[in-house]
Amino acid sequence: MSLRGIGAQIEIETKLTLRRGETLLVTLGIPVGILVFFGNVDLVDTGYRDPLDFLVPGVLALAVMSTAMVALGIATGFERRYGVLKRLGTTPLGRSGLLAAKTLTVVTVEIIQAVIIVVAGVVLGWSPAGGIAEAALVMVIGTIAFAGLGLLMAGSLRAEATLAIANGAYLLLLVLGGMAYPLDKLPAALQDLAQVLPAAPLAECLRSTLTGSGIPGSRLSILIAWAVVTPLLAAWKFRWEE
Repeated sequence: MSLRGIGAQIEIETKLTLRRGETLLVTLGIPVGILVFFGNVDLVDTGYRDPLDFLVPGVLALAVMSTAMVALGIATGFERRYGVLKRLGTTPLGRSGLLAAKTLTVVTVEIIQAVIIVVAGVVLGWSPAGGIAEAALVMVIGTIAFAGLGLLMAGSLRAEATLAIANGAYLLLLVLGGMAYPLDKLPAALQDLAQVLPAAPLAECLRSTLTGSGIPGSRLSILIAWAVVTPLLAAWKFRWEE
C-alpha cells in the first residue's frame, strides 16, 4: 500500500462519485434544495429565533448521511457485485489501501458539500455563533458511524438490496433525524425512536455546537456508540464477493 496509490484511487473515486447524477442528487441536490426551500419558506416553528440556525446544521448532518451511508454503500455494493472490489484488492493498492481511499473519498466529498452548504447558508443570512472545530469533529464521528452502516449493507447484502435499504433508510432518517423538521413535532413514540438512531444525535450535536451552546454529552455518547459498533460489524460481516 503506497500513499501515491491511495492518492490516485481517491482522485478516481471522487471523479466517479461526482459524475453520477443520482449521487449528486442525493449528496448535493436534496440537501441544498431543502436548505434553500425551508430557509425561504417559514412552514414550521423550529423553536429558534433564526430558522437557519436550525436548518444549516441539520442539512450538514443530512449531507454526512447521504455521502457516508447512501453514496458509499450503494457504490460499494455494485462494485462488489461486479467483482471490482475483488480485482482492486489484488492490486498493489491492496484491500487496506482500497478501504482507506474510499474513506478519504467520502471525506473529500463531504468537504465539498460543507463548503457549498455553508456558502448557501451565509447567502441566506446565516452566521454561526462558533464551535467550528467541534462541529468538524462531530461530522467526523458521524461519518464513521454512517460509513459503517453503508459498508455493512454493501458487504453483506446483494447490491439491489443495498440500493433499496440505503434509500429507504435515507428517507426514514430524514424524517426521524430532526434535520429539516423538529423532532418535537413528531409523535412521542417516534421521538423516542429517533433519539437512539444516529441521525438525530448528529443533527443535534451540530446544531448545539454551531449555535454556541456546546456539545450535548448524552447525544454525543449515542453517536460515538454508533461510530464504534457499525464499523466493527461492517468489518466482521464484509464479504469481498457477492
